[in-house]
Amino acid sequence: MSSNQKLEDDASPYLHQTIEQLGFQDIPALFPEQGIKDSERESHTMAIIGVSIQVQDGHVVIDNGILQLTLSNPGGLVTGLRYMGMDNVLEVLNDEGNRGYWDVVWSEPQGPGIFDVIQGTQFEIIYEDENQVEVSFTRKWDPSFQGKLVPLNIDKRFVVLRGTSGFYTYAIYEHQAGWPDFDLGETRVAFKLRKDKFYYMAIADDRQRIMPMPDDRTPQRSQQLAYPEAVLLTNPINPDLKGEVDDKYQYSCENKDIKVHGWISFKPPVGFWQITPSDEFRTGGPVKQNLTSHVGPTTLAMFFSAHYAGDDLVPRFRNGEYWKKVFGPVFIYLNSPLDGTDPQPFWEDAKSQASIEVASWPYVFPVSEDFQKSEQRGSVTGRLLVRDRFIDENDVYANAAFVGMALPGEAGSWQRESKGYQFWTRTDDVGNFSITNVRTGDYNLYAWVPGFIGDYKLDMTITVTSGSQIDLGDLVYEPPRDGPTLWEIGIPDRSAAEFFAPDPNPKYVNRLYVDHPDRFRQYGLWERYADLYSDSDLIYTVGVSDYTKDWFFAQVTRKTGDKSYQATTWQIKFQVDDIDQTGIYKLRVALASATLSELQIRFNDSTASPPHFTTKLIGRDNAIARHGIHGLYWLFNIDVKSEWLLQGDNTIYLTQARSQSPFQGIMYDYIRMEGPPGQ
Repeated sequence: MSSNQKLEDDASPYLHQTIEQLGFQDIPALFPEQGIKDSERESHTMAIIGVSIQVQDGHVVIDNGILQLTLSNPGGLVTGLRYMGMDNVLEVLNDEGNRGYWDVVWSEPQGPGIFDVIQGTQFEIIYEDENQVEVSFTRKWDPSFQGKLVPLNIDKRFVVLRGTSGFYTYAIYEHQAGWPDFDLGETRVAFKLRKDKFYYMAIADDRQRIMPMPDDRTPQRSQQLAYPEAVLLTNPINPDLKGEVDDKYQYSCENKDIKVHGWISFKPPVGFWQITPSDEFRTGGPVKQNLTSHVGPTTLAMFFSAHYAGDDLVPRFRNGEYWKKVFGPVFIYLNSPLDGTDPQPFWEDAKSQASIEVASWPYVFPVSEDFQKSEQRGSVTGRLLVRDRFIDENDVYANAAFVGMALPGEAGSWQRESKGYQFWTRTDDVGNFSITNVRTGDYNLYAWVPGFIGDYKLDMTITVTSGSQIDLGDLVYEPPRDGPTLWEIGIPDRSAAEFFAPDPNPKYVNRLYVDHPDRFRQYGLWERYADLYSDSDLIYTVGVSDYTKDWFFAQVTRKTGDKSYQATTWQIKFQVDDIDQTGIYKLRVALASATLSELQIRFNDSTASPPHFTTKLIGRDNAIARHGIHGLYWLFNIDVKSEWLLQGDNTIYLTQARSQSPFQGIMYDYIRMEGPPGQ
């Protein structure tokens, strides 16, 4: 098995022992029995003692009276986590290197991806008293490791606090000047929980359920579908799940929404939660999508990944550049509410704890000087307005706009930025914003406003110093606009969610997403296009059609044989009463996603060669196959010559010309036709 296959298959079954041997009858239904008496739980949680550490031969054990954390020595792998009568919440059937760990996927330039579970080579107690223990597991790089280990110094830290029902982990990565070039495709923290205990997964108020078992993904119990991570459950251990699709990408979330997710055991009643209190160390901005929890039972804290973005978001280190970054801390929280028979108290308590962690950011306890505390950071405030004279003669408030600080670059570069820190907030209803606890450094300020196309960038470099409070005053964003709107399709919000997402093929249903706002997360919706448009492609008539019903959420290829596909051409029909022969019209096309695609646009001539406009080959975000409703944002502003238009009826032909697979395609965000400026 290749390294990449191992990474993608991290929810694969553990074959050491079957669920039948463990006893499927122990899977709780609606009202499982409570495994620990309330009196025992109360006495246990009330016994808040000091934190202690024991250094053993091959292991380090940290105990605060609520939980006991066991780490391999000097590897720094999480091998044991004892809590509330459960000797180990991690999968005891796995070897110690496959329970809880930091990992990376890296490569030499143009080389294959290498999956590496990070093993420390040196252990050190950084801080120890009755209130806190912080330990470090480091792995230093030297030239003898070239081609074998990622050229980084890595310092993994674990922190246990007194009276805290959980532990923290963070890491410092450093690429020293002059070290070899490399690409860093992914890094994360992964936890594999006991499959005989943790059946119920929760990642949002409306996204939680009893999940399939890892054994259900074996060939004996499932059928692999067109995309490797997706399987159809043909003979699952829990018969209620028969006929459903399991795919870890169905449980992805945007960065801004990944605050808490995890799993629940009902016997004994234990919740395991991964809490991420800040997005500052993640790449790609607030709407970048990442994996969360999925069948395993597996829980992830994602920091770097190319998911829903492709190679554009893979950091490439060249010419021996120096780089250093702190990832985390993230918090692993365990809970056991008095009512251990209902998932809701577990979830509500985990959400409350996540709110506490967010309010406590940046933490005061990390010992590393590389993690800046609140007093070392600065803040940036201001107000954002939008100026579009074709909508309002006056500047309007940028309500609910995303405003952020990221490394200097071009407007919109933040969504592909992958090496620095990012700090984002939302404006209030009058456009005010406050970005607090910004690490020191040089930044550009970026923004985008739902309801308006394009990206804002303040044309100055902002230097944040310790304690600085920078007030930028009123800022004005002028979105792309040349003339009045003749017609528009969709909502400019960088998502295709407002368009028509069909019901799934009845053979490929995930019942969680039936009658769910996120209906686009169902498997195989790309195949439904040909079912709905079997004889001809989509035709949309301005003023008659309704984009919520008549505009398919993705322009995909059409299957014509077992392994052959053809390009599709959509049409937009509209009328122009009077053509301004001296003016230039403008077509604005905003894409929410592109995967190895080429959008060709022609006006009133479906065979024009070359096309009037082409994006050429763009995109590798794979959002169609991974049920993401958006990937990277693209905006194309196309000059439309008056001679391309006709008095009266007109047709725009939109061709997605690349057709080697079912997953090539685009998602539209918004399309607008503008008249000449003088109209």
